[in-house]
Amino acid sequence: MESEGKIKDNPDPDKDNSQSNKNLVSSDPETISNQGETVQEKPVPEPSDDNSELVNLLLHFWQKIYTNVILRLIIRKILLTILIITLLIFIFSWFIYIIPYLQETGKGNKHQTINKTELKNDPAYKKQMSQLAKDEQKLFRKFVAYTPGQSYLVINTTDNRFSLYRNKKLMREGFCSTGSYTRLTNAEGSRHWIFKTPKGRFWIQEKITSPLWVRPDWSFVEEGLPIPPKNDESRYEYGVLGDYAMSLGDGYLIHGTIYKRFLGMPVTHGCVRLNDDDLEAIYNTLNIGSKVYIF
Repeated sequence: MESEGKIKDNPDPDKDNSQSNKNLVSSDPETISNQGETVQEKPVPEPSDDNSELVNLLLHFWQKIYTNVILRLIIRKILLTILIITLLIFIFSWFIYIIPYLQETGKGNKHQTINKTELKNDPAYKKQMSQLAKDEQKLFRKFVAYTPGQSYLVINTTDNRFSLYRNKKLMREGFCSTGSYTRLTNAEGSRHWIFKTPKGRFWIQEKITSPLWVRPDWSFVEEGLPIPPKNDESRYEYGVLGDYAMSLGDGYLIHGTIYKRFLGMPVTHGCVRLNDDDLEAIYNTLNIGSKVYIF
């Protein structure tokens, strides 16, 4: 009798081989065993001749993404970043726009009933309305004083626009150019210029046809040239100020320009530049002594 501790020979070696082959098959990466249940992963769709070119292109692109782990991680990070940015924008909009809007809407829903008869009989209300009427009369008198019956010109340096009035009626309006508010300093640092158009109430002091431009010192400094003597020929230039010019005093002129493409922009050294047609109309409308309001 053989001892029980000995290992018996397997009479059917093909049976064990079959069993081991089954185990190998079950360990295939496309098959996952879980408590006796087998779940297979869905294969990635392959492009087919039956599909359209666009569908095949999308399937090929999806296959590239699905099989490339690094690309999947990159796309996941991009989507996560977009989600975070969208969330931050929403939070920012909530505090900046939505909450104030809701607060204003809540205030607008609060109606307060006021008795007009009681309000008109209120002494404080009567006093306030009387003061407002006086202020309105003062402003109207100022408006009449600042808008004479004769022709006058209004220059808006913010929008770089002009308005020409006659008998308090608008006759013409358009674009102009005013001071650039830039600062210029000479090489030695001893002289400075700020190119701005003065604001206030002015009047036409002189009317000039075919004006001659006498170049000031800053025009040479701006070009990096040495400053010539006062009566040097290089200071005189014809044709750069247009056909007409009107003096406001202190060297400030209303004149034409050869740089018409810059009209409507603050690019001048303090003067007011106009288009040729506008300049001629204003020149023929305004007289010496006519008011010019610059604001």
